Amino acid sequence: MELKFQVQTKIQKPVEEVFDAVYNPEKLSGYFTTGGASGPLDEGTTVTWKWADYPVESPVNVKKVVPNESIVLEWEGAKELMTRVEMTFEKTGPEETLVKVAESGWRETQADLDSSYSNCHGWTQMTCALKAFLEHGINLRKGAYDKEMIEDMIKSAKG
Repeated sequence: MELKFQVQTKIQKPVEEVFDAVYNPEKLSGYFTTGGASGPLDEGTTVTWKWADYPVESPVNVKKVVPNESIVLEWEGAKELMTRVEMTFEKTGPEETLVKVAESGWRETQADLDSSYSNCHGWTQMTCALKAFLEHGINLRKGAYDKEMIEDMIKSAKG
């Protein structure tokens, strides 16, 4: 059995605007990487994503970028394990984009299954936050997590 998942959300904005909101570190930090992103998601680079509300820094290895179509990256999706994240951006209308995020590469262990569930939650939250940011100019992460919740999430991820 291969552990993997895919989430998706339709966003009422042109594909170019949606893609840029993920690719551009200033925009990404407005709704997802609240502690900053060290650079744009250029193919062949490694950038660092940080969260102000979640005390983690994640190196992100950008494997492939097709502007306005896809971003493929690898990162530590579970302890000592690199997973593959594939984001696709599909124009479904002049002002509508379907964003899909798929992640794969976990080992067949309970700890990795638990990590995949946590990441699935995180990518679902990211796509919803992207939608809210682009369509309404709001940051859904602001005030969403408190210290105890974050500590519990970290303990669960470590097993």
